[in-house]
Amino acid sequence: MNTKQAKQRFGIVGNNHLLERAIDVALQVASTDISVLITGESGTGKENIPKIIHLNSKRKHNAYISVNCGAIPEGTIDSELFGHEKGSFTGAHENRKGYFEAADGGTIFLDEIGELPLETQAKLLRVIEQGEFLRVGDTKLKTVDVRIVAATNRDLRQEVGNNSFRQDLYFRLKTVNIKVPDLKDHLEDLDDLVNRFALEFTARNDIAYKGFTKEAISLMRSYSWPGNIRELKNMVESVLVLNKGHRITREIILNQLNI
Repeated sequence: MNTKQAKQRFGIVGNNHLLERAIDVALQVASTDISVLITGESGTGKENIPKIIHLNSKRKHNAYISVNCGAIPEGTIDSELFGHEKGSFTGAHENRKGYFEAADGGTIFLDEIGELPLETQAKLLRVIEQGEFLRVGDTKLKTVDVRIVAATNRDLRQEVGNNSFRQDLYFRLKTVNIKVPDLKDHLEDLDDLVNRFALEFTARNDIAYKGFTKEAISLMRSYSWPGNIRELKNMVESVLVLNKGHRITREIILNQLNI
C-alpha cells in the first residue's frame, strides 16, 4: 500500500505535505514491531494512523483493538487493560480477559494515553519492555505479543516535567513520533474536505446539495478551526440540515460560526 492507496482506503482527504508525511512514516514503520506515538490536536484524524500501521503489518490478520484511555474510569482501567480474576473486587463474578490479552498477536491502539494514571503507566511499560503483565487479583504473570500504538493531544514532554507522565514510558513510546497536522496548517485541503463531507451527508440523508459559494469557502478558510476536521465536518452537516435546498452562503457560515 502506498500513500495514495492509504488515503483512499481510509477516506483521508488532502494533499498537504505534512499530512502525506504522517501517512508515509506510518507506512514505513508498519512492517516493524516498534512502538509508535501519534501526536496532534483533538479532531485531526489521529485514529487513522494506527489503522494504516496495522493493515500494512505482519499482524494484519490478527486483532486490532482500539482503546480510549480517557473514557475509562481510573478505578477500572487496570481491569479493562489487563483483565481480572474472579473475586478480585466487588462485581468481579468471573475471570475476564483484558484488552491486551484480546489483542495478543495483533495491535492495540491506546488513544489519549496521557490520561493513564501513573500506576497504570508503570504496568504498561512492563508490557512494552517484557511483554508481560498481571491480571488484577492474580499472582501469575501472563505474556502477550502485542504491537502498541499510542496517541495523545497532550504535550507529554511537559507532562513528564510536571511528574504526571513517566519519563521512561515517554521515551519508549516516542521512538517513532508521527505528528498529524492541525486543519489550520493545511487549509488548502478545506475545499475538498467540505465537498467530501457535504456529498456524503446529503446522499445519506436524501438532501439536495447546491454547494457552497466562493465567499463562504473563503470565510471558512479564515477561521482557526480549533476543533479541526471534526469541527469542520459537524459544521458542514449542521448548515446543510438547517438550510435544506439552499446554496450555502457567507452569511449562513457567519451565523453558524458566530464570527
